[in-house]
Amino acid sequence: MGFDLLPLLQEKKIIAIIRGVEEKDIEPIAHALIDGGIKFLEITMDTKGALEAVCRLKETYGDRIKIGVGTVLNVDMAKEAVQAGAEFIVSPYLNENVIKYCVKQNTPVWPGTMTPTEIYRAYELGAKAVKIFPSGTLGARYIKEIKSPLNHVQMIVTGGINLENVSSYLKNGAIAVGVGGNLVDKHLVKQRDFSALQKRAEMFVERVKEVTQDE
Repeated sequence: MGFDLLPLLQEKKIIAIIRGVEEKDIEPIAHALIDGGIKFLEITMDTKGALEAVCRLKETYGDRIKIGVGTVLNVDMAKEAVQAGAEFIVSPYLNENVIKYCVKQNTPVWPGTMTPTEIYRAYELGAKAVKIFPSGTLGARYIKEIKSPLNHVQMIVTGGINLENVSSYLKNGAIAVGVGGNLVDKHLVKQRDFSALQKRAEMFVERVKEVTQDE
């Protein structure tokens, strides 16, 4: 995986997070998101069949998507994800061994961080971007304040991101957002209303395009 995904992520700005859905629903969800304009998909390790789905989706969609694995808690999980073909690794907290392993594998890793100390430590270990989590609690202004002394660290925000606040996070310095339940709405999935899910994806894509045009 010897490539840098950040330029593409900075362009597309959205990582759709698929978490805790039934295994049979992963592929129709992914199809709806991709048709809605989403380029980055993250399937969390606590989703049944996550790694098998990574393999199948890469076979089906190839370069149309960049697919990664989230909620990676330790090196064993990271190894399984990389072996399954994950193109990036996301964790909810700072695990130094996971970062070191991914750097050795040349696999992009975006560890969960909150404090300046965690952010800079992840950067020192070789993470080219960090996930600021939980962003919904911290707020968009936190990103602006933390970027002031740490402007050289690329930040992805996750947690509580929705159509109303996504622009604010991006305008305050985040390069991208990770969006879970506010995009992959479990009510829509339960109803198997994948066309509505596609429309929701389209709305997010349009919203971030507006931010790009304003820059």
